[in-house]
Amino acid sequence: MTAEPRLPVEGDAVLRFAPHTRFRFDEVRQAWIVLAPERLMLPDEQAVEILQLIDGKRAVDDVIDELAGRYDAPRDVIAGDVVKMLQDLVDKKVLRL
Repeated sequence: MTAEPRLPVEGDAVLRFAPHTRFRFDEVRQAWIVLAPERLMLPDEQAVEILQLIDGKRAVDDVIDELAGRYDAPRDVIAGDVVKMLQDLVDKKVLRL
């Protein structure tokens, strides 16, 4: 069996949640959650900020620009963290390119 090739997350990529995956606020837990087949994720505050911008319309660069402006932070620092997190979620098939 051969492994699927890795799909790299780049600045012009437009991401969306995979089918049957939901990102929502859970009233019982009073926390944001990612529900995916056979898994539940509890993202931290920074991940929530990023995931709230994943809408199937914005490119990764747009997400980075929004966060860099919102927090008056260096774009390259924000970019490294955002791409790393998004790549992990693409690899786990929670997000799709």
